[in-house]
Amino acid sequence: MRFANISGRLNLVTPSDVAVDVERASEGNFGARVQGAYERWDELIKTAEGLTESAGTPLAAIAPEDFGNPAPQPRQVFAIGLNYADHAAESNFAVPEEPPVFTKFATSLSKPYGTVVLPPGKVDWEVELVVVIGRGGHRIPAQEAWSRVAGVSVGQDLSERDRQRVGPAPQFSMGKSFPSFGPIGPLLVTPDEFDNPDDLELGCLINGEQMQKGKTADMIFPVPELIARLSAITPLLPGDVIFTGTPAGVGIGRTPQRFLAPGDELVSYVRGVGQMHHLMVTDH
Repeated sequence: MRFANISGRLNLVTPSDVAVDVERASEGNFGARVQGAYERWDELIKTAEGLTESAGTPLAAIAPEDFGNPAPQPRQVFAIGLNYADHAAESNFAVPEEPPVFTKFATSLSKPYGTVVLPPGKVDWEVELVVVIGRGGHRIPAQEAWSRVAGVSVGQDLSERDRQRVGPAPQFSMGKSFPSFGPIGPLLVTPDEFDNPDDLELGCLINGEQMQKGKTADMIFPVPELIARLSAITPLLPGDVIFTGTPAGVGIGRTPQRFLAPGDELVSYVRGVGQMHHLMVTDH
């Protein structure tokens, strides 16, 4: 199944690309609030199976600016660094034996379409598969992990590299948490929609030029392993977000280095999920 946040309301997206407002179609059995659906995820899936698209709206008729982040208010946001060997190499790091974990503060999460206001410094791109937890838990075995996932989406872990490295210790979370530095969307897709949810293509383009292109099959720590390792320490909660890492091709790893500039159009995608489009702007 596919879901979307449209004008702040939870929608089921049918196979024929029609958006069905879940609150209205379920006659109030579910509320409109997107984040609240994760608390009743199993029930939502059963309810969604019986919804019809008779009163729906074709996706093509919905303005891009009406799409929101499908996990807009998570209680916990996890982000994984160096989860692809080629990205570790371009960053001059060895392949990690443990996944480096940081957070993006929730105020950085944003919509799949729109603008990104560039702060002073060197702003880099990092396309990522985002995983949203449906059924949480503590000490989740890897073999059960996909059954705990509500769905996956497209994400960008935008990063200001100067702030990321300032001070006596790295400031990853601060450098990656400016407003609009965590766009997610446009859809949330349940794992059963994919032949193999552990092997998805993802990538990004700037002004039409391919910057990144990778496969999640190349993750050092695949999604089930990430969920097992994270939940071994802290319980995962319904609606939690995991940015799972980026493949090679980021700006800081290029020769010469390249960073985002006002007027750049950034397109980010995961095959089978969709594309995000963002225009870089400045307010200074």
